[in-house]
Amino acid sequence: MENVWIIAIVLFLIIIFLYWRISKNYFKNEVFSKGTWENWGTRLFYWQGAIFVSILVTTLIFFLLKWTNILTF
Repeated sequence: MENVWIIAIVLFLIIIFLYWRISKNYFKNEVFSKGTWENWGTRLFYWQGAIFVSILVTTLIFFLLKWTNILTF
């Protein structure tokens, strides 16, 4: 059971890192203006979305791994 948690945490961190690398410049330059991005509330909103997406993708990957019997938990 401990291995499942280690895999989940590592997978979550990889997904959130990839999400950050791909989307930070887009949100900073296209979605929010320069002054708005400097506000802590805007960045908090961005990171809440990043965490939500990462949890969702991690959960989907775990269920796919369980469905294909690669990972058992």
